[in-house]
Amino acid sequence: MDNFIENIIKKLKRKSLLRRILILLAALLVLALIYNLLLLPTDLVAGGVNGIAIITNYVYGIDSSLMILLVSSACLLFSLMYLGTERTLGSLLATFIYPLFVKLTAIITQGITINYDDKFLIIIFAGVIGGLANGFIYKTGFSNGGLPIISQILYKYHKIPIAKSSMVINSMIIIIGSFFFGWSMMMYAIILVFINNMMIDKVLLGISSNKAFYIVTTKEKEIREYILNNLKHTVTIFNVEGAFLEKRRKVLLSVIPKRDYYKLTEGIKLIDPNVFFVVEDAYEVKGGK
Repeated sequence: MDNFIENIIKKLKRKSLLRRILILLAALLVLALIYNLLLLPTDLVAGGVNGIAIITNYVYGIDSSLMILLVSSACLLFSLMYLGTERTLGSLLATFIYPLFVKLTAIITQGITINYDDKFLIIIFAGVIGGLANGFIYKTGFSNGGLPIISQILYKYHKIPIAKSSMVINSMIIIIGSFFFGWSMMMYAIILVFINNMMIDKVLLGISSNKAFYIVTTKEKEIREYILNNLKHTVTIFNVEGAFLEKRRKVLLSVIPKRDYYKLTEGIKLIDPNVFFVVEDAYEVKGGK
């Protein structure tokens, strides 16, 4: 079984390697353009190595691409020391290519004039396009390196959740940025991070067009017939046991398109006023008849 799993992992890594690298390079180029066109000129410190580079550029005049390279290289070294070679390889390309793109696009974008008066428009555009680019990077299986490596190390050795440590690290950078650029810029940065994360989820998970219903009811037969005959959707039934009363019950699972959401929720409530159900997004549905 171990060899089988290892073979699957190796196949995933080899799958369309050239295509994945090209997507990574395109996404890094987009992120570099966003940094030089939108983030650096407006002093939008939204965490990460970009935020550190904006602060040090403002305070000490250090070239952004150099600072990004130094911080990312230090994180890559920590990754090699504490996470191992295999996990470090995924961050190798982005660590050196991204600061190079930042340097090159800084020259290219010098002749581009943008009106920065409407900062809200800037953060929406930067959040949407940046989130899409980051999402495609994660979807290729690569990493954009940088400070997320620190979160991975903290999780491996201290079991601190990655999301929690990333939030703390990025929040510290955003707060430091607010001392130099003002508290209103901090609020803009928070909105930018929110939009960015939302778009990453959309790229990774897609836009949900289906809903998965988990239904617990005493009128299992009636609800099953309603879904099968009236809504024309399939139902899966499996046995469960409640933890409190230890009663054996049956749970009905049905995945339906969003257009039938109202019909199913209102229909099952009419059939069984005491029905208990949970609804969640089903981002990918394959197979079944």
